[in-house]
Amino acid sequence: MIICAGNNETFNFAQPMGVGLIEIAMNLTRLCLFDKPEFILFVGSAGSYGDAKIFDIIESKTASNIELAFLSNDAYTPLDNVVTTNETDIKDIVVNSSNYISTNASLSKNFLKFGVGIENMEFFAVLKIAQEFNIPAGGVFCITNFTNTNAHEDFLKNQEESKKLLTEHVKKRIKELTKK
Repeated sequence: MIICAGNNETFNFAQPMGVGLIEIAMNLTRLCLFDKPEFILFVGSAGSYGDAKIFDIIESKTASNIELAFLSNDAYTPLDNVVTTNETDIKDIVVNSSNYISTNASLSKNFLKFGVGIENMEFFAVLKIAQEFNIPAGGVFCITNFTNTNAHEDFLKNQEESKKLLTEHVKKRIKELTKK
């Protein structure tokens, strides 16, 4: 099953599940309880902490839920804040999820020190739900912005092109997989 966030980030081949950690967790849990998919693929946009470039396509099976306050040593969590469905030796780019978009470029670059390369609001919840229901899952992301003061404006400016690129990429990957 292919899913996406929703609102203005929808695809004709993906089922919208909600924006942010809470909406996607509620809706994906409901879906898994009543119509458990064999595989979950999340498709969406992402912001780059600095290494990934605008319109790069990133595939990952690893997500974190790390807040900016953690980077400045102003918070901690007793919860496991990294989840992966990656069962290979291939190193993933870790996708960080929060209900907030990072706009402080100098602070958010610190995510790179922890191997976290991009951010997407929903992916951590997707992988946690998939893990809970023992469903293989992954994500495909297109970079729309850097995590800086222009994050929102760049996201809006680049969103339509990123949706086209994601659509092409997913269709190409489906074709590759069906040939096997």
